[in-house]
Amino acid sequence: MASLARVRFLARNTGILRCLASRPILQRPPTANAANPRQFHVLQVLHSKIRDCNVFGQPPETLKEIEERTIKALTSHEKIPTDKLTLDTHFINDLGLDSLDHVEIIMAIEDEFGFEIPDMDAEKLNRPSEIIRYIGDKEDIYE
Repeated sequence: MASLARVRFLARNTGILRCLASRPILQRPPTANAANPRQFHVLQVLHSKIRDCNVFGQPPETLKEIEERTIKALTSHEKIPTDKLTLDTHFINDLGLDSLDHVEIIMAIEDEFGFEIPDMDAEKLNRPSEIIRYIGDKEDIYE
């Protein structure tokens, strides 16, 4: 297990915390029945730091929130011109992006919302409106 100095280092590095956050042991608060009290303490610190950094991706509450977060994630991609981006813009046909860019877009959406989109579903998500509808269905949010 990591030392407390290592935990502090990890707490400052969100990229590493994102990687650690995928481990099931850190997705839930640690229980006191850990074999080693030091391990329990380190897990507590890691879990709190991961939670504080919001690396799990907070579940959305409304379709408007899904739309805002989706647009924010898309505009952070360097190849998407913000002036051409609408809810009905086709990533490949309208913006001229390639399949690698599409994969990067899906990964950005996964990071934003904190769940993995299967490849079969990701292939069908070619417009922001399709992504918003998919996330709404996945999170059971309807308006």
